[in-house]
Amino acid sequence: MTTDVDLAAAARLIAEPARAAMLDALLSGQALAAGELARAGGVRASTASGHLSQLVEGGLVEVTHSGRHRYFRLASADVAHALEALGAISPPRPIRSLRQSRTDEAMTLARTCYDHLAGVVAVSLVDAFVADDILAAGGDGFTLTPAGAETLAKAGVDVAGARTSRRAFARSCLDFTERRPHLAGALGAALCAQTLADGWFVRRAPGHRALRITDEGRRQLAERWNITTP
Repeated sequence: MTTDVDLAAAARLIAEPARAAMLDALLSGQALAAGELARAGGVRASTASGHLSQLVEGGLVEVTHSGRHRYFRLASADVAHALEALGAISPPRPIRSLRQSRTDEAMTLARTCYDHLAGVVAVSLVDAFVADDILAAGGDGFTLTPAGAETLAKAGVDVAGARTSRRAFARSCLDFTERRPHLAGALGAALCAQTLADGWFVRRAPGHRALRITDEGRRQLAERWNITTP
């Protein structure tokens, strides 16, 4: 495998504003239809189709078929990891409306980063896990301690399934709003899936990354991990 990679090719795909908006929508972790992505990118359906073809050909997005319908999702967790990292070095957009301000607040508090949690809550969970000796930080990721494996498994997290995944187990992902790491990888995905299944968070809308914390989620976060949320 060559070490001479064409960074400019990926950069050109991401740099176009409509495609960037579509990729951001796909960071919700959901598979979205072309129409939903057209709305996310602020373009017509015919224009969105061309952009999506380029993203698929460039290896950033994959398409699946369900009957007559096509759905798009990020091609891999590595694509999501790269996009989140780019967010950490990108300038913030100016906020020009109350709606933008509320969306920004929601995104900062809790959101999905592909298939794992991000935002203030996710970073706070990592801090709590390290303090409680559930995770040990080091290198490019985290190590799950034996006691931590038992604790998370009792909470319903599919630790065993995460261990058998072919992807990185407990990866560190730089949170673009907090500039600190949150938990990614197979374990991060399992944790996110369980908190959604338990009703700690609910998705605000298809194609939107921001999560709403439920009353049950606030209670569990406070009682289990001493994390208070607004």
